[in-house]
Amino acid sequence: MAVCARLCGVGQSRRCRRRPRQNQQDQASDSDMDDEEEERIVGLRRGDAGCGGPASGVNTAGPSRVHRGGIDGAGHPHPQALSELPPELLVEIFSLLPGTALPNVALVCKTFRQILNTETIWRRRCMEEFHMKEDLRKLEGGGVSSRDLYVKRINPPVKSGLFVKVLPDYHHMDYKDVYTHLLHPYRHILGLWQPDIGPYGGLLNVVVDGSFIIGWMYLPPHDPRVEDPMRRRPLFRIHMGDGKKATVECMYGHKGPHKGDIQIVRKDEFSTKCNQTDHHRMAGGRQEEFRTWLEEEWGRTLEEIFHEHMQELILMKFIYTSQYDNCLTYRRIYLPPVMPSDLIEPGLFKGTYGSHGLEIVMLSFHGTSARATKLTGDPNVPAGQLTLDIDLSQPLVLPDLQHQRNIDELSRLVLGVHEQVQRQEREGIPATEKVPAGDACADAAAAKVAEVDHSVGSDGCQPGPSSEPGSSDSQPFILPLGVMARNEVYPRSCRKCFYGTGLIAGHGFTSPERTPGLFVLFDQDRFGFIWLELKSFSLYIRLTDHLAHAHAPDLERFEAMLRNMQSWTS
Repeated sequence: MAVCARLCGVGQSRRCRRRPRQNQQDQASDSDMDDEEEERIVGLRRGDAGCGGPASGVNTAGPSRVHRGGIDGAGHPHPQALSELPPELLVEIFSLLPGTALPNVALVCKTFRQILNTETIWRRRCMEEFHMKEDLRKLEGGGVSSRDLYVKRINPPVKSGLFVKVLPDYHHMDYKDVYTHLLHPYRHILGLWQPDIGPYGGLLNVVVDGSFIIGWMYLPPHDPRVEDPMRRRPLFRIHMGDGKKATVECMYGHKGPHKGDIQIVRKDEFSTKCNQTDHHRMAGGRQEEFRTWLEEEWGRTLEEIFHEHMQELILMKFIYTSQYDNCLTYRRIYLPPVMPSDLIEPGLFKGTYGSHGLEIVMLSFHGTSARATKLTGDPNVPAGQLTLDIDLSQPLVLPDLQHQRNIDELSRLVLGVHEQVQRQEREGIPATEKVPAGDACADAAAAKVAEVDHSVGSDGCQPGPSSEPGSSDSQPFILPLGVMARNEVYPRSCRKCFYGTGLIAGHGFTSPERTPGLFVLFDQDRFGFIWLELKSFSLYIRLTDHLAHAHAPDLERFEAMLRNMQSWTS
């Protein structure tokens, strides 16, 4: 059957054999159709009257059928309607359609409805729309994402017999059920979210993990190891339960999964509720809960934290956050869009904040300014606030190493720019007419801000000695004496420096003010900020985790999210 041989693209039947695929991914998709599924599709070809039926003159019984479209030169019929195509080809076509369109396709006729029960179609929809990678038939024998993560969270002294059913039963589950009852209904909660936990905020990433939807809370490394990878803690999971119904479970605490609930308030907001908060309690009472939380949150005991003010901050955070019991409201956040003029790739960074520990910020670019917005916060400057505002039209040239060690010399340079920027703002000079300050950049004063080179590969008006082989855009860097740093892992050379301001405030976000400082760009994944008034240094390192469903649909949506964040957490 020449026509079938040319068109068939899925599975094997007794009438045609598919052509060899060069694309490995297509081969993997083709191999998903098992023998039972192939036999069922072949049976559709042979015995079902299909969409046309005798009344319409379409016979699907075999190769001897007569087509209204006529016969080609080789004596083979020309299909003239979708219903006349071989079932194998219909499977291929239907699996390319979005899952939301398939229920309407099933209403066309009996044959289409039967073909849409093919697992190949729904497996492809689950993989392409929701990035599901696990094979449902092999999940129970799977690894980290299903069994290990959750069984380990069961309190060892408790008899395992009480938690026999840690994983749901997958023996009677198929991809159509997973798509229809799990992935599609909860599609709006996939992506990045910020929990409403007062000034502390947070970062939640909701992903499809195997046959689960899991809400992972992202936690910074233990202070001061900012170079370490992020930590993850599961807060909830959703999976297929009995009766083809999605089940929500709370993962908070140390006694394993228990009953929970999720309510989708609107497209960009949802809330979680634990229905068994007694699972969060520990036998030793609040003292044991605090010791366990402290070890997870800070990686040490209270006795190992000698700073009294830090102890007070830690105790305050435990009391405040533990009262929520995983009953939280989440609002969607987006990763910043990437523009060709960006100084470096925008994104999420973990940074050091003195006695407050490590926090997560979002770096984004807006014309001639770079802004770092807090995703996690503290009682002084809460989450959602603009922690750094960098003026990219005001580059600075660092002095030699001897003068870099002098905090007074560095302050003189930065404060000189700060006074000029304030004067320009008082005089109402538009941003496009402002000129770079500083003696070393005087030659660039006539250049428009829009013409400032923001690429990392060029230093513009700040050449300096190179500390890296083959590098022409780096210069030696050292922290001034008297500036406190939480660690000594910062690079010893930088590429660019800019004037900027950092937000400081009293406890409870009282008397907030922007104080001048120096933004130091080390490379694509690291930057720092010297807080001159506080005489401290913050180092920021990029989060390298893959974050799906997190990009803003457009720039306007991202800008609107940033404007709303202050009202969310202030």
